[in-house]
Amino acid sequence: MVANAWDWVRRKKPLVDAFFAFPVLLVSLPALAGGAFGFERGEYVLLVAGLVGPLVLRRTFPRTVYAVVALISGVQCVLNLQPVPANLAVLMGLYTVTAGLSLRWGLAALLVAEIGALMATYRYPSGSDDMRTSFAMLTVFVAGVWLLGLHMRTRRAYLRSVEERAERLERERDNEVKMAMADERARIARELHDVVAHNVSVIVVQADGASYAIETDVGRARQALDTISSTGRLALAEMRRLLGVLRENDDAGAFAPQPGVEELDDLVEHVRSSGLAVAFEVGGTPTAMSEGRQLTVYRIVQEALTNSLKHGGPRVAVSVRLQYAEDALEIRVDDDGRGATAPDDGRGHGLAGMRERVAVYGGDIHAAPRPGGGFAVVARIPVREEVGAP
Repeated sequence: MVANAWDWVRRKKPLVDAFFAFPVLLVSLPALAGGAFGFERGEYVLLVAGLVGPLVLRRTFPRTVYAVVALISGVQCVLNLQPVPANLAVLMGLYTVTAGLSLRWGLAALLVAEIGALMATYRYPSGSDDMRTSFAMLTVFVAGVWLLGLHMRTRRAYLRSVEERAERLERERDNEVKMAMADERARIARELHDVVAHNVSVIVVQADGASYAIETDVGRARQALDTISSTGRLALAEMRRLLGVLRENDDAGAFAPQPGVEELDDLVEHVRSSGLAVAFEVGGTPTAMSEGRQLTVYRIVQEALTNSLKHGGPRVAVSVRLQYAEDALEIRVDDDGRGATAPDDGRGHGLAGMRERVAVYGGDIHAAPRPGGGFAVVARIPVREEVGAP
């Protein structure tokens, strides 16, 4: 509450300026009672009012206020009227112009104040030595006030630059958060594509098999329906896990384990249960890899098997081989299906997604029909960060 009250007071410039002008008025009141400085009471009141009154608007109209108090002080000097405490208003106006306006206006205000100091020195002489001393003292006061105003102007400019930099950094941070969110959504979109495409392909194949076998082989049709049921549940569970990371109040998805190399056996068995003949072998010595690389390997094999299911045709056979080397893992998935003659609806994004995944880790991938029939997917993924693509 105190901070809010202070902010409200700071926004009321005339109120704050009146508060700082009050001490000048206060030091001028004793002379009003004693009739000092050779003024009649009415003349003194008018002079003090003319010098102190404009200070209430000194930050609202700094140049105008400074011009008014400087002009009144100049007329006072020309008329040989004695200086009064209210003449401090000139220094306050000098400070306000220097601190609040450009350097050019600050230098102009300094020149006006120096002219006033020179006029006061010659108008109120008390000996040649005293004149030099008086002028030097007045110059010191004027220069000190001007330097103080210049310092405050520089400090305010610095604070403004710091605030602008903080706001810019905050905007950049927000932009980085938005970019990270967009990247995460793109990753989830790729994951969903892989999950849905694979499992829906299995479901379609099993549904077709069940429709053919339902009248001649009820047991096989029931087995196909069981596979459809389990595949649907698996797809639904994976979709819930992936979409869970988008929910603000549900962190379970963010910590759910992602499939990796160890889950390839389960994937192959799942595909075999759909009727696809899959041969799976591993060569070389398995190397420890990050979870991200393992997920990439899993998705590449999954996408390649999905493509074989969708486009390979009937009685297609697939060979999956992982070959570990010292610095990289080679993934090779071959089938003997239709290959280049397979129909393409133009809606698939699996190959593009595989290229994006491999490119993240500096690897490369080649996916194309094989000479003589079939389709081959060959990918190479470095197993360490320092190993790039060949």
